[in-house]
Amino acid sequence: MKVQKGILPDTDRPVWMVLDDDYLPIEPIQKYLHYLDSLGRSPNTIGTYAHNLKLFWEFLRDSKLDWLEIDLEQLSNFIHWLRNPNSGVLFIEPQVSKRSEKTINHCLTTVCGFYEFQERIAIAKGIDSYRYQLQPGRKYKSFLHHISKGKEVKTRLLKIKEPKTYPGCLTPEQVNTLVETCNTLRDKFLIRLLYETGLRIGEALGLRHEDMVTGKTNELHVVPRLDNVNHVRAKSGVERTVHVSKELMQWYSAYLIDEYPEDVDCDFVFVVTKAPAKGEVGTPLTYKTVDSLFRRLSKKIGFKVNPHLLRHTHATELIRAGWDMSYVQKRLGHADIQTTVNTYIHLSNEDMIEEYKKYLAQQEESK
Repeated sequence: MKVQKGILPDTDRPVWMVLDDDYLPIEPIQKYLHYLDSLGRSPNTIGTYAHNLKLFWEFLRDSKLDWLEIDLEQLSNFIHWLRNPNSGVLFIEPQVSKRSEKTINHCLTTVCGFYEFQERIAIAKGIDSYRYQLQPGRKYKSFLHHISKGKEVKTRLLKIKEPKTYPGCLTPEQVNTLVETCNTLRDKFLIRLLYETGLRIGEALGLRHEDMVTGKTNELHVVPRLDNVNHVRAKSGVERTVHVSKELMQWYSAYLIDEYPEDVDCDFVFVVTKAPAKGEVGTPLTYKTVDSLFRRLSKKIGFKVNPHLLRHTHATELIRAGWDMSYVQKRLGHADIQTTVNTYIHLSNEDMIEEYKKYLAQQEESK
């Protein structure tokens, strides 16, 4: 089996297919992927779902199961298969799981969504993989929590515990080193933009010149667009305004004056400024190009960096500066404040020491 990517000739939009061992499209999967595409899901998201469903179909093949007759117990066996696809091989020593807990949970979410869709269109019975229970304990309680706290919520039965990992944050000195390592003003401006705004890389690559507002109010507008020729997406799907410094806008102006290609029919902020083929100059940057950039930078500076690390760094600096969590949520573009709380609160031992010193100072003042 394999996942095949194609391009629609009229729209230049990527499409995904999951092919069986005879290289024929698997019809139930294609119906679901087409459904996701109709909902406007990102092509990259659909591609991930396609790979997850390919894994599930390989599990069904290896286990000699019919996808129309799967039940909760058999779906739980999918977890073991994901950890060790070579289940028929006897290992003398304990083996490390082939996939992380996060990857396994994402596969399970995809499969459960697939069966929910098939149940809605009356093709297959659904898998009873959910239960309804009162809201579990949460760190953050909303203003109207007292109204909804007795309301049952839908939770998935099959979900393995994911270890909490700290992606780390960069120091201001490391960010400066990263900027200085870049060879072009465009790349320097991109690093500064991600660090100062916390934008997702898809949001940054989707920026147009009309989104950059200079003058009395230095700000940029994150506008969800479905027609970006570089296939990038603003994940939240909600337009928002992010205020920036005058210095960042000066970086933007320098990039436009010194490097931005002339006479190009393109309104994207981040474009190819130099390329082997002349026709490529002025085309919008893609995820692949930025990934290559960060790989080169990581090799040069001696530690691994990626665009999302700059987003974590920005969020952590806001929290350390005392920003209210609701403001951080708004700036980052999270739909749920719980995402901000769970993902971006990374207090180090040094942070705890500083806060305790403040506490002791306040105690002394109150005496």
